[in-house]
Parts: sequence; structure tokens; C-alpha cells
Amino acid sequence: MECKIKNISINYEVIGDGKPIIMLHGYSPDHRLMTGCMEPIFSVKDNYKRIYIDLPGMGKSESAEWITNSDVMLEIVIDFIERIIPNENFLLAGESYGGYLSRGIIYKMADKVDGVLLICPVIIANNKKRNVPEHVVLVKDNILLSELIPEDAENFNSMAVVQNNIIYERYKNEIISGVKIADIRFLESLKENGYEFSFDVDNINKKFDKPTLILLGKQDSSVGYKDAWNILDNFPRATFSVLDKAGHNLQIEQEELFNSLVNEWLIRVDKKL
Repeated sequence: MECKIKNISINYEVIGDGKPIIMLHGYSPDHRLMTGCMEPIFSVKDNYKRIYIDLPGMGKSESAEWITNSDVMLEIVIDFIERIIPNENFLLAGESYGGYLSRGIIYKMADKVDGVLLICPVIIANNKKRNVPEHVVLVKDNILLSELIPEDAENFNSMAVVQNNIIYERYKNEIISGVKIADIRFLESLKENGYEFSFDVDNINKKFDKPTLILLGKQDSSVGYKDAWNILDNFPRATFSVLDKAGHNLQIEQEELFNSLVNEWLIRVDKKL
């Protein structure tokens, strides 16, 4: 499906009916990152309308020269939400950069958000200022790596904390498939010139007191887990979980725990509604 925002086309997919959930993927992949981890959870839940967006310059969504920073990216996402589900409250689920944008949505329109799921969220936009651990591989699969072309093996080995065929297939299909079709020049320019919001996204006027789940990987060398502790007081109804044997692809490397915790979040959301 397509939604026109100014002069660009935003690609999105809607699955199911009921309470809307806006799904926001990370920087460079596309909506398949979110469908891959979230749709299995909804196979037994039929009262949610899942709205998966491709962010500008990612997936099948177009980029534009006027999208120069994350403030504009946030405006586009909010415009999209207001067009697709006008006057409706909704849930948010954001991974990595999508978690950064999700907090931007809360900053701008918290009264419309009935719950938020943050998966390995970007807390500090500036990579150099993040408190992150060194990359480590806890479960190495040398046979798998030997079967891949060198570039793929190097990329997977530099990202994966747990390595096996199942995790690699999901990594390839849900993450790399999107990265390969992204507008890299556009993303590099935005990353260099305007990745950080112009405002302090976590300096909110009122605490967000709706059901929240914050999931972090203990071995996440991209965004880490320690910085997220500093925003926890903004979310008095939050479950804050740091998972072992999980890097930045926590939703894949710890699938069972991920599914269980997200299900519990949805139970809390249901009771709150």
C-alpha cells in the first residue's frame, strides 16, 4: 500500500483489524524486520491492526532532498499516522532508530499513544557518546561461516552474538534484504548531518504512564544497554529487560524470550484499554 506525504510515496502494509499498532523498523532495513519478529506473536491474536511502515529512503519508500534530519523524518511519520488512522489512539513498537522515533512520537503526541514497545532503541544518537560493550560472539558457527561468501560471513560475524543457520536465515531475510534496497546515499547524508533530534526527546513534560516494554541486549555493541537506564523514570509502567545472549538483533537471537515478553506487554495493554 502507498501513502503520499508531500511529494514522496511511503510504502506500508496493514495486517489484521482492531487496535492499531504502528511498527517502526531501524535505520537501513525495512518493514520486514518488524513483520518477521511481530507477526508470529499475532498468529493467535486477532484484535490488533498491525501497520508496518517503510521509513523514507528505506524499503520501497521514496527519499527526498528535503528530508535532511530526524526532525523531518519524525514529522513524516506523524503525518502518516494521522492520515492512516485519523483521530485514533494507537500502540507503538520501534526497533533501534524506530525506538528513537517512537520516543519522538511520545514527545509530540503522548495522549494518542496507549503503550510502547522499544526493542534495542537508540538512546544517544551520537555513536561516539554511547556506552556500548565490545562486540563478542558467544556461540560461533564456523561451519556456517565457511559456507558463506566472505563478505556475508564477515558482516554476519561482526553483528551476530549467537550464530546458527536459523538465525542467519532470519538475519538475511528480515534485515539484510531491506538493507540491500535502501537509499544508502540518502541515509549516509542524513546520518552525517541530522541524525540527532534538534530537541531533547527524553525531556518530556509528563511521565508516560502507559504499559511499556524496553528490551535490550546485554551484548549489543550498537546501542548498548546502559544508556537506556537513564530514561527509565520516564516510563513508570515499564518492564525493563536486559537479555543475555542477545546483541542488536535481540528479537532473532532470543526469539522465545522476546515472544514471551511482548505477549506479556500486550496483556498489560489489554487490561489498560
